Amino acid sequence: MAPKRLGPTDPGEWLNRARSNLQRARRTIKGVYLEDLCFDAQQCAEKAIKAVFVHRGLAFPYVHDLAHLLGFLEGNGMKVPKYVKAASFLTGFAVESRYPGLSGPVTTREHPRAVKIAKDVLRWAQLHVTERAPRATRKRRKR
Repeated sequence: MAPKRLGPTDPGEWLNRARSNLQRARRTIKGVYLEDLCFDAQQCAEKAIKAVFVHRGLAFPYVHDLAHLLGFLEGNGMKVPKYVKAASFLTGFAVESRYPGLSGPVTTREHPRAVKIAKDVLRWAQLHVTERAPRATRKRRKR
């Protein structure tokens, strides 16, 4: 059952969508290409990263390049750990792997790696969205 829908300006909706993509990415189903599952892994990571943008009140560029998106966050003062930067591996699954002939087939070694990276990025984004107030609205402590 799908979670309650939230508005597009609610980072929780972006995280819900990311979780939905992760659920699909994890399932190997007879007759489904691993490329399609890895696309869902990429979409999970992309939507999780964009949830962080929404939470921080930042407009995000409409791109699928995860290194570019993370670089933008870093340029706005956010520290991005190395394991999250590994999401750049997923960028190729956003477009090229979905069309015949643009890339080779996804291997049985690449699929679990893609899912793990997506899961790690989602966990990182959830921590930033649910446990930390956005910088723009963070209140100063009175001394």
